Amino acid sequence: MGDDSEWVKLPVDQKCEHKLWKARLSGYEEALKIFQKIKDEKSPEWSKFLGLIKKFVTDSNAVVQLKGLEAALVYVENAHVAGKTTGEVVSGVVSKVFNQPKAKAKELGIEICLMYIEIEKGEAVQEELLKGLDNKNPKIIVACIETLRKALSEFGSKIILLKPIIKVLPKLFESREKAVRDEAKLIAVEIYRWIRDALRPPLQSINSVQLKELEEEWVKLSTGAPKPSRFLRSQQELEAKLEQQQSAGGDTEGGGDDGDEVPQIDAYELLEAVEILSKLPKDFYDKIEAKKWQERKEALEAVEVLVKNPKLEAGDYADLVKALKKVVGKDTNVMLVALAAKCLTGLAVGLRKKFGQYAGHVVPTILEKFKEKKPQVVQALQEAIDAIFLTTTLQNISEDVLAVMDNKNPTIKQQTSLFIARSFRHCTASTLPKSLLKPFCAALLKHINDSAPEVRDAAFEALGTALKVVGEKAVNPFLADVDKLKLDKIKECSEKVELVHGKKAGLAADKKEFKPVPGRAAASGTTGDKDTKDISAPKPGPLKKAPATKPGGPPKKGKPAALGGAGSIGTKNKKGLETKEIVEPELSIEVCEEKASAVLPATCIQLLDSSNWKERLACMEEFQKAVELMDRTEMPCQALVRMLAKKPGWKETNFQVMQMKLHIVALIAQKGNFSKTSAQIVLDGLVDKIGDVKCGNNAKEAMTAIAEACMLPWTAEQVMSMAFLQKNPKNQSETLNWLSNAIKEFGFSGLNVKAFISNVKTALAATNPAVRTSAITLLGVMYLYVGPSLRMFFEDEKPALLSQIDAEFEKMQGQNPPAPTRGISKHSTSGTDEGEDGDEPDDGGNDVVDLLPRTEISDKITSELVSKIGDKNWKIRKEGLDEVAGIINEAKFIQPNIGELPTALKGRLNDSNKILVQQTLNILQQLAVAMGPNIKQHVKNLGISIITVLGDSKNNVRAAALATVNAWAEQTGMKEWLEGEDLSEELKKENPFLRQELLGWLAEKLPTLRSTPTDLILCVPHLYSCLEDRNGDVRKKAQDALPFFMMHLGYEKMAKATGKLKPTSKDQVLAMLEKAKANMPAKPAAPAKATSKSVGGSAPAKFQPASAPVEDSVSGAVEPKPDPKKAKALGVSSKAKTAQGKKVPSKTSLKEDEDKSGPIFIVVPNGKEQRMKDEKGLKVLKWNFTTPRDEYIEQLKTQMSSCVAKWLQDEMFHSDFQHHNKALAVMVDHLESEKEGVIGCLDLILKWLTLRFFDTNTSVLMKALEYLKLLFTLLSEEEYHLTENEASSFIPYLILKVGEPKDVIRKDVRAILNRMCLVYPASKMFPFIMEGTKSKNSKQRAECLEELGCLVESYGMNVCQPTPGKALKEIAIHIGDRDNAVRNAALNTIVTVYNVHGDQVFKLIGTLSEKDMSMLEERIKRSAKRPSAAPVKQVEEKPQRTQSISSNTNMLRKGPAEDMSSRLNQARSMSGHPEAAQMVRREFQLDLDEIENDNGTLRCEMPELVQHKLDDIFEPVLIPEPKIRAVSPHFDDMHSNTASTINFIISQVASGDINTSIQALTQIDEVLRQEDKAEAMSGHIDQFLIATFMQLRLIYNTHMADEKLEKDEIIKLYSCIIGNMISLFQIESLAREASTGVLKDLMHGLITLMLDSRIEDLEEGQQVIRSVNLLVVKVLEKSDQTNILSALLVLLQDSLLATASSPKFSELVMKCLWRMVRLLPDTINSINLDRILLDIHIFMKVFPKEKLKQCKSEFPIRTLKTLLHTLCKLKGPKILDHLTMIDNKNESELEAHLCRMMKHSMDQTGSKSDKETEKGASRIDEKSSKAKVNDFLAEIFKKIGSKENTKEGLAELYEYKKKYSDADIEPFLKNSSQFFQSYVERGLRVIEMEREGKGRIPISTGISPQMEVTCVPTPTSTVSSIGNTNGEEVGPSVYLERLKILRQRCGLDNTKQDDRPPLTSLLSKPAVPTVASSTDMLHSKLSQLRESREQHQHSDLDSNQTHSSGTMTTSSSSTANIDDLKKRLERIKSSRK
Repeated sequence: MGDDSEWVKLPVDQKCEHKLWKARLSGYEEALKIFQKIKDEKSPEWSKFLGLIKKFVTDSNAVVQLKGLEAALVYVENAHVAGKTTGEVVSGVVSKVFNQPKAKAKELGIEICLMYIEIEKGEAVQEELLKGLDNKNPKIIVACIETLRKALSEFGSKIILLKPIIKVLPKLFESREKAVRDEAKLIAVEIYRWIRDALRPPLQSINSVQLKELEEEWVKLSTGAPKPSRFLRSQQELEAKLEQQQSAGGDTEGGGDDGDEVPQIDAYELLEAVEILSKLPKDFYDKIEAKKWQERKEALEAVEVLVKNPKLEAGDYADLVKALKKVVGKDTNVMLVALAAKCLTGLAVGLRKKFGQYAGHVVPTILEKFKEKKPQVVQALQEAIDAIFLTTTLQNISEDVLAVMDNKNPTIKQQTSLFIARSFRHCTASTLPKSLLKPFCAALLKHINDSAPEVRDAAFEALGTALKVVGEKAVNPFLADVDKLKLDKIKECSEKVELVHGKKAGLAADKKEFKPVPGRAAASGTTGDKDTKDISAPKPGPLKKAPATKPGGPPKKGKPAALGGAGSIGTKNKKGLETKEIVEPELSIEVCEEKASAVLPATCIQLLDSSNWKERLACMEEFQKAVELMDRTEMPCQALVRMLAKKPGWKETNFQVMQMKLHIVALIAQKGNFSKTSAQIVLDGLVDKIGDVKCGNNAKEAMTAIAEACMLPWTAEQVMSMAFLQKNPKNQSETLNWLSNAIKEFGFSGLNVKAFISNVKTALAATNPAVRTSAITLLGVMYLYVGPSLRMFFEDEKPALLSQIDAEFEKMQGQNPPAPTRGISKHSTSGTDEGEDGDEPDDGGNDVVDLLPRTEISDKITSELVSKIGDKNWKIRKEGLDEVAGIINEAKFIQPNIGELPTALKGRLNDSNKILVQQTLNILQQLAVAMGPNIKQHVKNLGISIITVLGDSKNNVRAAALATVNAWAEQTGMKEWLEGEDLSEELKKENPFLRQELLGWLAEKLPTLRSTPTDLILCVPHLYSCLEDRNGDVRKKAQDALPFFMMHLGYEKMAKATGKLKPTSKDQVLAMLEKAKANMPAKPAAPAKATSKSVGGSAPAKFQPASAPVEDSVSGAVEPKPDPKKAKALGVSSKAKTAQGKKVPSKTSLKEDEDKSGPIFIVVPNGKEQRMKDEKGLKVLKWNFTTPRDEYIEQLKTQMSSCVAKWLQDEMFHSDFQHHNKALAVMVDHLESEKEGVIGCLDLILKWLTLRFFDTNTSVLMKALEYLKLLFTLLSEEEYHLTENEASSFIPYLILKVGEPKDVIRKDVRAILNRMCLVYPASKMFPFIMEGTKSKNSKQRAECLEELGCLVESYGMNVCQPTPGKALKEIAIHIGDRDNAVRNAALNTIVTVYNVHGDQVFKLIGTLSEKDMSMLEERIKRSAKRPSAAPVKQVEEKPQRTQSISSNTNMLRKGPAEDMSSRLNQARSMSGHPEAAQMVRREFQLDLDEIENDNGTLRCEMPELVQHKLDDIFEPVLIPEPKIRAVSPHFDDMHSNTASTINFIISQVASGDINTSIQALTQIDEVLRQEDKAEAMSGHIDQFLIATFMQLRLIYNTHMADEKLEKDEIIKLYSCIIGNMISLFQIESLAREASTGVLKDLMHGLITLMLDSRIEDLEEGQQVIRSVNLLVVKVLEKSDQTNILSALLVLLQDSLLATASSPKFSELVMKCLWRMVRLLPDTINSINLDRILLDIHIFMKVFPKEKLKQCKSEFPIRTLKTLLHTLCKLKGPKILDHLTMIDNKNESELEAHLCRMMKHSMDQTGSKSDKETEKGASRIDEKSSKAKVNDFLAEIFKKIGSKENTKEGLAELYEYKKKYSDADIEPFLKNSSQFFQSYVERGLRVIEMEREGKGRIPISTGISPQMEVTCVPTPTSTVSSIGNTNGEEVGPSVYLERLKILRQRCGLDNTKQDDRPPLTSLLSKPAVPTVASSTDMLHSKLSQLRESREQHQHSDLDSNQTHSSGTMTTSSSSTANIDDLKKRLERIKSSRK
C-alpha cells in the first residue's frame, strides 16, 4: 500500500505520467473533472496539460487509455491551445487507438479527430489520416477511411480536401483486405454524393466489377445537393442562422452555399497530369514528314494514344502542334487529317487553358479544312475546333474566324457559322460584348442572304444563339436592316437554343419587346400609357412595335422626356422604329400630294409655288401652324418634306420664305417619325443653304433635328459627302463647323471616322483658309474622343499644317469630352445594364482602333527572314531583327496575322547576346503598338516569354522587358495575362529578379482591375514562398503585392491557401495576411472604367460622367474621371464615395455632401497650447514609440475629434489605405484656404503623418511627403516657427524615412528636411539628424550624414551641436563604417567642414585610426578646395534679397530660435522671400558643387553692378511694400523696380568675395550721401545692417584667419563698412528704422571688432578702431533710443550670462549704457519707458541683486542702479506708472527698488540708508515734502533762466542733485523748450567734469575674442548647465526663466502702449514674433566660443580687471577704494601694451 499512498498525494499532471496504471487512471479521471469545470477556454490551466495529451491517447493500458481518450476529447473541445497538439495527438490516435479491439476506443478516436477538424485543424488531421492509409495494419486503414468518410459527410467537401483522397482510392480498391475495399466503396459513394460525375474519370482504372457496384450505389443516391451537418467553430454562427431560416421555412443561405459548392470540383482538377512529350517516339518528327502515309499514320497513332490521357502536363508543345497542324492543312490523306484532328482534340482537352497559346495557329487551318466533305473528317475537325475553343476565348480567335467567313466555299462558310453558334453557347452576356458581337453579326448577316440554304441556316442558328445569349436589346441594333421573315427565323432559332451556362433571367423580357401586345406596355414603367396609345394608333404599320419600352428603361436613368414626345420612346425601340422607316419606300409625288392634302389646308398646297413671295410666305406660315398642331402618328413626314422641296423648293430666292421652310423641316424632324428616306429628300437643300448668311443658322437647326431623328452617324456621313460635292467653300466650312458642334452635342458613338477623315483630308487641302480652319477645329473635337491615334492619319501632311493640327490637339489635351446633350433618349437605356455599361467604352475604343487602316505583313515574314532570325551567327540574327523592325515601322498598323514571327522572336528572347534580347524587346513593344488590342492572341505564346526575361541578371534588360510587358498590357488588358497557369509558373521559378519584377508589376496592375480571372489563386502559393524568400527585395515586393491579391481573392481564400505551408511559415504568413487585410484597398469602382478611355465610345457612357455603380447617386454632378488610377485620387472630389466602390444609397451620399462643405480644420482657441500642457503634465502619452501602438492612435483620434471635420477624420483613420490617400488629397486642396486651421492643428497633422510613415503602402507615403513639402512651404511663407513639441514628435520619424530603399522617397524626405530649416533652426535639427546616424539602416546613416554636411555647408559651424568637436567626433566614427555609402557620406561631410573651417577640423575630430585618417586626408586632397565659409558661398550663389524687415517690426515670425546668420541663410535658401519657396524650384537653383569646385572664381561677373544707372531708379516712385515678390535669379529681371535693386545690392554686401562686397558698399554709400536719394533705403535698413554684421562676422571668422588674403584688402573692406555705417547713422530718419534685435547684433559685431587684437597689429588698425569708436557713438545717439537702450540691456545680460565672454566685452557694453544714461535727460521723452523697464525687470529677474553682487566686477550693479536712478530722477513718482508691461512684478526687485529710490529722493533729512532699505517701510508724507522741494527747485530754475545768475543757478542745481540724487526735476524741465533742457543738461555736465576732474577712459578699450555672445556653460559644470561666476550650477528654471523673458520681449513694438497681452498669453503663443537676437540661441554657439578662446587666449580674463567711472557712483567711496581703482587702472594700461 506504501506505493499507493505515495501517488495519491501527487498533483494531477504528475499522476498522468506515473508509471503505475492506477495512478494514471486516477490522474486521467481527475483531469477530466478539471477539464469539465474550466469555463474559460483561455484559462492558463489548459497549458499545463499541453504536453500530456498525446500520452492520454497512447496509454499502453487499454482501460486507462479509454479514460484518457475521454479526457482528451473534452480537452480538444474546450481548450484554446488544443490546436497545437493536433499532429502528435492524431498520429497517436491513428497508431495506438485505431488498432484497439474495443469499439469504444475507436469511436472516441474518431470523435477526437473530428473535434480537431471542428477547431479549424482539418488539414493537419487529414494529413495524418492519409499517412495512416500506408499502415500495414488493415484495422488502422479501415478506421482512417471511416474517419475521413465521416468527416466528409459531416463537414462537406469545402473543409475536407478530396483530391488527395481520390488519388489513393484506386490503391484502396486493390487492397487484399475485404474490409478495406468495402470501406473504400463507402467513401467513394460519399465522395460521389458531393462531386457527382467528377469522380468518374479518376476511377476508370479500377476493376470493372467494383466500378459496376459503385455505379449501382451511385444511382441510389438522392439527387438533392448535399449540405454539411457540422460546422467549424468560425462557421457556427452561420449554422445557427441556418437553423432559424429552416424553421422559418426557407433555406436561402443553404441554397446559396450549394450554388457555390456543387460546381466547386472539376474532375480535371482531381486528375494527375501526365508528361507525354518525352514519351513521343524518337523518330516522330521524321515519320510525320515521311512520304509513305502508313508511316505518318504510325506517328499519329502513337500521339493519339498519348493524348488520350485526360490531363497533360504543361510543356512546350509548339513543335508537336506545328506538325499536327501541317497534317491537317496539307496532308492529302483524309484519314490522316481526321487522325491529326483527333490528336489536336486530345491535346486541347488534356492541356485546357495551357493549349490557348497554340489556338491562334491552328484555328484558321482547321476552318479552311472544312472544305472536306467526308463526314468523319468534318466530325473530327468539329470536335477539334470545339475543344480548342474551350482553351482560349472568342476574342482571341475572332480575327481568324472572321477572316474565314469571307471564303467562297459554302461548306467552310456553313461550318464556320455553326462553329460560331456553338461558341456563342459557351458565352455569357459579359464575355460576348458588343465590340465582339458587332463584327460577327456583320459577317453573319451577309451569310443569311447567301445563295446556299445550308449557309443561311447556319447563320440563322448563330444569330439566334447570340440573341439568346445577350438578349435582343444588344443584338437589335445589328439586325436593323433584316426583313421580318428573316428576323422571325432568327427568333425561332433562338428559342430552340440550349445554352451551356443556362439562361439568364431577364432576357425573356427582351423577347417580348418585339411582340406588339398593347397590354405589355402597361407594365413598361412610367411611359406605359403613352405607349399604349401609340400602339393602338392605326398608322403607319411598322410603328406598332416601336414604343413598347423595355421595363426599367429611361425611368431608371432618371431622364424623363427629352424632346417632346420623342423622349418617352424606349431606346432600342426607337432604333427599331427608325430601322423600320429606313426601308420606308420612296413615295411618288402623287401619293405625297394626296397624303399632304389630307393634313394641310388646300390653300396652302396651292400657294406653294406661287410667284408672289408674300403668298409663299403666308403659305409657309400656315404650313408651320399645321405641322405644330399635327399628332406624331398622323404626320406624313415624307409627303410634307416632298411638298417643301416642290418647285421652287431649295432654290427659293426670298430669304424669309427660305428661313421658314428650313424651320418647318426642323419641326417635322422633331415632331414626326422622320425616316432616312425623308431626310435624303431635304439634306441636299440644307447643305446648299448652310453657308447662307441669313439662312445658315436655320439650315443647321434643321440638320441637328434630322440628326436627332436619324442618328448623327448617318446624317453626318450624308451631309459631309454632299458638302464636298459642292464647290462653295463657305458651305464646306460651315458644314464642318456644324459637325464639330454636333459631335459635342451627340457624343461620338457610331461615327464613321474613316469617311470623315477622307473628307477632312480634302478640306485640309482646300485653297480656302476658312475650310482648312474648320477642318482643324473638327479634328480638335474628334481628338477629344479618339485620342492621340487620330494624328497618325495626318502624319503625311505638310509640316506647317501638321503643326497647326498639333497646336489644336495641344489645346484639347487634358480636356474631357462634354457629356452629350442630344440624342440621349435614343441611347439612354442602353447603359442601364451594368455589365454592358462597362463594355460600352470598349466598343468606342475598339471602333477607333478598327478605323486605323491595318497592313497585312504576313507575306513579308518569309521563311528566309525567319531562318535569318534564328541563324547561328549573331550578326545575321541582328540583320533579321532589323528587317522586322523596318517592316513594322513602315506598316505602322498591322493585322494580327504575322505568320511564323512569334516563334522566331520567342527564340530571340533567350538569346545569349543581350543586345539582341533588348532589340527583340523593342520590336515586341513596336508590335504591341502596331497591332493594337489584337495582340491579345499572342499573349500566351509571346507575352509570357517576355515575362521570363524579367529574370535577367542585367538591369537594363529587365527594364526593357518591363516596358515591353507594360506596352502589351496597355493594349490587351490584364485578363489575358492572368488566365491560365502561365503566370504562376513564372512566379514559381526561384529567380529573385524575376520574382521581384513580376510581383512589382502585379502590385502596380492589380489595384486598377475590377475583376480578375479565378486563375489568380494559382499564384498565391508562390507568392507565399516569395514572402519567405532569401532575397530581401523579393520579400518586400511580395509584401507590397499581398493586399492587392487579397483585394481580388478575399481574405478567406488567401488564408485557406496557407494550409499547405509548414506550421512556422503558416503563422508568419497569416500574420502578414492580417496586416494586409487592414491595408486592403477597395476594388476600383465600375464607373471609372466607363470613362476610362477618353474615346467615349457610346453616348450613355458619356451621358453619365461618372456613372457610379449607384445609378441615382450624386455622381452626376462630378466631372468625368479620366482613368481608374486618378479616380482614386479624386475620390473625395467626387463627393459620393463611389470611387471607392462603396455602394451608398443616394440619401446618405447627399447628406455626406452637405457635411463636406465646411472647413476641414476647426480653429480651437489655445487648443494646441492645451495639448502641449497636457503632454508636459503627463496627462497624455508622450508621442514617442518605435512602432505606433493602438493607444497612441486612439489618443490622436480623440485629440483630433475637436478640431478635424468628422468625415475627414473617418478617412484619416480608415483601415484602407486608399482612404488615407483621399484624406491627403483633401488636405492638399484645403491647405491654402485654411492656413489658420492648419497651423492650429499642426501638431496633430504632423503626428498623423508620422503614423503614415509606418504604413507599408508606397502611394500613401508619396502622397504624405508631397503634402509635407507643400505644408512646410506654407509655414515658411507664414513665417511660422515649429514648436519643440511639434518638432520632437515629428522629425525623428521623418528621419526614419530617409533610409527608404526607394530613391524618390529619399529625395522627397531630404527636400522636406531642407524646407524644415526655414521653420525650425538648423542647429536644433542637427541633433535629430545626428541621432539618425545611429540607425541600423545603412541608407539612413548615409543620408543623415549627407544632410549634416549640407547643414554645415549652408549654416556654418554654428549648427554643430552640442559642440563642433563632439559632433565631428561622432561623424568621424562613420569613416570606418562597413557600408561604402556611409563611409563616403561621412568623409564628404568632414570635407565640407574642412572647406568651412580649415585645418582646425583635425583638432576637432581628435584621434582617428591610421586607415581612417589616410582616407580623410586623401579625400581632402581630392576635393582640393581652399577653405571658405559656406554661408558666404550661398550669398554668392543666390544674390537675392535677404529679408524685408521694416523698422522696429518683429524680425520674422519665428520663435526664440537662431542667430541671424542662420536666419539670413534660411531666408536666402528660400531665395530671400517666403513666396520664393514655390518659385525657385530645385531644378532652377544653382549647382552648388559646380560653383564650389570653381575655386572661388565667380561665374557671373558681379562687379558690373557699378555700371548700374541708379539715377533712373530714384525718379519719384512709390516705394512698394517691403514684401515684394521673390526676385528671379536673372539679373535683368531683377531691376524691375527700386526695391528689388536695393535688395540685390544689399545681398551682395554679405558676399564672401571682398571685391563684390566693396562694390556693393560703394553703391550704397553713393545713395546714402545724396539726400534726395537716401530716402530709397527706407524699409531696407534692418536688411542692410544684417548683411553688414554678417560681413563683419565673416571677416572676423574667415578672412582674418586666411593667410592668403592681403590684409590691406580687409582694412579697405572695414573702412567701407564703417564709412557706410557712419553715413547711415548721420541720417536720423533712417537710423531710427533699425530694430532692437538688429542693433543688438550690430553692437555686438562692432564691440567684438574693437576688441580684436589682430586689427591692432595692422598698420592702419588703430585708425579702424578709432573709426569704430566714432561709429558706436553715432549709433548710440542717432538710433531709436528705446531700441538701442533695449539692445544694450539684452547684450549686457547675455555677456554676463556667457561665462566664456571677456569681461572687457561686458565693460564696453556698460560704457555704452553709461553714454546712453548721459543722453537720457535729452531723450527721456522719446523713450518707450514701459519697454525699457520691462527689459530691466527681465535683467533683474535673471540677475537678482544677490547674484549681481557676486560678480567679480561691481560695475554691472552700479550701471543698473545708475540707470534706474537717472530714470527715477527724470520721471519722479510717475515712473511707477510705467510698469504696465510687467506681468508679475514680484518676479524681480525692480518695483521695490524704484519705491526705495523715490522714498530717498523725497526724504528731506537726507539720511541715506544703504541699499537694503526694508521693503515694508512706510512712505514719508509725500505732500508736505513735495511742497518744500518744489519751492526750492523753482527758485533754482528762476536763476538759471536769468542771464546774470545762470551759472550760479546751474551750480546750485548740481549741488541739489548731488545731495538728493533721487530728486525729480522733470516737472520743471517738461514745460521748457528742448533747447533749454539740453542747455541745463550740458551745463550740469560741464560742472560735473570740472568738479570731479576724473579722466574719462576712451570707449575703445578692452579686447574680447568674442564673436558671438551666448549662454555657455562654465568649464567646471556640465555642458547643459549655465554656470554663474562662482561656478555654481544653475538649474533648468533659469533656462525657463530666460525663455519667458525672450518670449516676453517678442514683438513689443507691435503692441500698443498699455495694451499689452499678459505674459502668459505671450508665452502660450509659439508663433509670437521675437526680437531676433543672438541670445535666441542658448547653446548653439558653445563651439565657437571655445574655438575663439583657443585662438585668442592672450586676453586676460581676470574679472577684477575692470574700468571704473567715478561719475556714475552716487555715494562717495572710501580712499581705499580709490587706491584700488588706481592700481587696477595701471594694470589695464600695462595689459593693453
